[in-house]
Amino acid sequence: MNLVEKVKTQNKLGREVGLIIALIIMMIVFTVIDPIYMSGGNVLDIIKQSTINGLLAIGITFAILTGGIDLSIGSTFAIVIVSVGNLLISGMNPVLAFIIGLLIGLSLGVINGLMISKLKLQPFIATLGTMSMYRGVAYIITGGWPVLNIPNNFRKMVDGTIIGSIPVSVFILFAFAIVGYILLKHTRFGSYIYALGGNEEATRLSGVNVAYNKIMAYGFCGVGAALAGLVLLARLGTGEPTAGQGYELNAIAAAAIGGTSLSGGKGGIVGTLLGAILLSALKVGLIVSGVDSFWQYIATGAIIVIAAYFETIQDKISQLSSWIKAR
Repeated sequence: MNLVEKVKTQNKLGREVGLIIALIIMMIVFTVIDPIYMSGGNVLDIIKQSTINGLLAIGITFAILTGGIDLSIGSTFAIVIVSVGNLLISGMNPVLAFIIGLLIGLSLGVINGLMISKLKLQPFIATLGTMSMYRGVAYIITGGWPVLNIPNNFRKMVDGTIIGSIPVSVFILFAFAIVGYILLKHTRFGSYIYALGGNEEATRLSGVNVAYNKIMAYGFCGVGAALAGLVLLARLGTGEPTAGQGYELNAIAAAAIGGTSLSGGKGGIVGTLLGAILLSALKVGLIVSGVDSFWQYIATGAIIVIAAYFETIQDKISQLSSWIKAR
């Protein structure tokens, strides 16, 4: 490992340790404000919120690392919920319905990747368009009505408890995180994802199939959205075509808090997961403290802006350091 890689590793570890410290401090503060914050019920709420936001955030981390974004994950989330909901109430095997849900998410993500890589559309514009299109499809599937009476066998399979009061969805989250971590850190695909975000043209000139890797990154993002949707469907027992609205901002905020650069090329799964947990702990803390729920939107937006600002500062410091060393 050369000096540059050592510095990058140290910076990343410092960021993750900082997130853990921030999470502990925040929990202490909210507990002082109201001791009920650390009650079993609230801790479980934090865990449950973290599963959905964590799955979305891990998926979108792949898109962001390529230098892109996916604003359609909330709508992908909704299509999976209503589609799988309808399959389940028609009597389909829950395992098969679960797999179909993942394939739907993968397909919708691949469509985004194709538009970005083949049609050369800007990720923001492409996914802004599919955000609306996919939402419309969710409404068409249900006629605007919720899907009710999801079978208990599916609900237990995806979000039932297996160890104490810990839901299955927590294990789904960590399994997805492990897969994401391995893909990014131990495969060529992961190396190409980072390279794309760092310098796409140089990556293309080095012989990497840019289009294929972008498509796969957005496909993985779609799978994350599908998993999150399946968890919520199991948790609530109903499927709403309005589900997932605004969830993309929470996912982006979690990734940004975790150190994923919004311009691409930097970031990772561990930081994103910690970011999702911290964001969920903050939201539960605000609720317990009696803060109006509308302030949660302000907090989420502020987090994205602050994270982007600190990223800019870090880039300037890095450039200054490089200039000083060059002299």
